[in-house]
Amino acid sequence: MRPSFVGFITIFVLSLFVSASCSSIHGSIKTEKTLAIIKPDGLLGNYTDDIRRTVVEYGFRIFKEKIVQLDEATVKSFYAEHSSKSFFSSLLKYMTSGPVLVMVLEKDNAIADWRALMGPTDASKAKITHPHSIRAKCGLDMQKNCVHGSDSTESAQREILFFFKELSADVAAEHDEL
Repeated sequence: MRPSFVGFITIFVLSLFVSASCSSIHGSIKTEKTLAIIKPDGLLGNYTDDIRRTVVEYGFRIFKEKIVQLDEATVKSFYAEHSSKSFFSSLLKYMTSGPVLVMVLEKDNAIADWRALMGPTDASKAKITHPHSIRAKCGLDMQKNCVHGSDSTESAQREILFFFKELSADVAAEHDEL
């Protein structure tokens, strides 16, 4: 009776090992990276630790991060698609008003999950419709909404490389279908 039990345990342990190996292989295929920025109002408002804690609690891994003081040229380049919009000059002033924390977040479905965790762009609306979102908790309005997140795989790739050029091989390999 003992040898068959030992055989069963051996097969069971091996099957768990194979299953875990396959899960980690498939999991890495689905793992995404996205860019997250804690904007000046979030950093200067002392929300950084709370946001970072929330990020980790929701299953994200902070792959890379740095604090930077953006200048006008950097903001103009990063937000180039908004340059013709009426709010661009106030966005420029706001994003250069203090340091920001730029992070690369990683997890399965990172882009959509980060956007959901941030909540609606307008923080005043987020307070009503998504009261547990980051923007509801620390944002003020449409512009001073505390955080930024990439809206697509293409944006994530571009935005990550904008701030973290050293990750070009990682990001290109991850999004090789683009």
